[in-house]
Amino acid sequence: MTVMSTIMLLVSMFAPATSIYDFKFTSIDGDEVNMANFKGKNILIVNTASKCGFTKQYKDLQALHEQYGKDLVIIGFPADNFGGQEPGTNEEIQDFCEKNYGVTFLLSEKVDVKGKDIDPLFKFLTSAENADFTGDINWNFEKFLIGKDGKLVHRYRSKVNPLDSSITSQLK
Repeated sequence: MTVMSTIMLLVSMFAPATSIYDFKFTSIDGDEVNMANFKGKNILIVNTASKCGFTKQYKDLQALHEQYGKDLVIIGFPADNFGGQEPGTNEEIQDFCEKNYGVTFLLSEKVDVKGKDIDPLFKFLTSAENADFTGDINWNFEKFLIGKDGKLVHRYRSKVNPLDSSITSQLK
């Protein structure tokens, strides 16, 4: 390897992410998932929790997945950042989601969506580069809709149901 190729490799390893496609995450099953695999599709990223008043949104996320799954990737990111509402292990979370809501859409391993240990993807999504509205996530089940071009279309607060027309109208 030449000095120049080594420098280019190091720069690419430490360069800040500029696109959703620069990220990878670990699925709840332990597999590495590259966001670049979803180029050309809409992506709905949701921070989830099993013991929240909004947990019933899993049902509607699953319905959205079944209706738009050809052109939409839904990824739930379980997080225990709000009131201890996601205390389970990855295995317990997966069992809960499958048993109670029939979830077949993609789930990540449990992550932090705010604070000093914030997952890099959520740091990017809540930053100035995605100016739809920035700042910390306020509660479970906030949603980030990424367009087919990889850019943030809109960020939705917890109270917006996944089947709301403000989301589904963006998927057509």
